[in-house]
Amino acid sequence: MTAIKENSTIQENKKIVQDCPVMYVMERIGGFWKPIILFNLYSGEKRYSELKRAIPAVTEKMLIQHLKQLETDGLVIRTAKPVVPPHVSYKLSEAGNELAPVIDAMAAWAFQDMERYVQCEK
Repeated sequence: MTAIKENSTIQENKKIVQDCPVMYVMERIGGFWKPIILFNLYSGEKRYSELKRAIPAVTEKMLIQHLKQLETDGLVIRTAKPVVPPHVSYKLSEAGNELAPVIDAMAAWAFQDMERYVQCEK
C-alpha cells in the first residue's frame, strides 16, 4: 500500500472540506445532476427507467455515475431484487430526505431570481 503524503495538496483540501459545512454539502450534492436526481426522488421510490424519463437531458453514464455517488454518500438507497429481468429501484435515505428543505430553498430562490431576471429584461 502506498503511503499518503501528509502535507500534499489533496490532503490539505480534504481538511478544508471537513472544516467548512458549505464545502461538505457541495461535496455531497454538488454538480449539475445530483440535486435534480434528489428532487425527483422526493416523490418516492423510482426505478432507473423512471428517473431517466423524468430527467431526459441526462445521459445514461451521468445518471448511473451520480446515482452510485449518491448511494456511496448515503443519500440514496439502491434496492436490487433478484429477478429476471433485474428490478432495481432507488429511494432517498434518511439523510437524503433531510436535504428536502435545502433543495426546496434552492427552488424558491430560483423562482425569485428568475422573476427578477425577467423584470430586468423588460
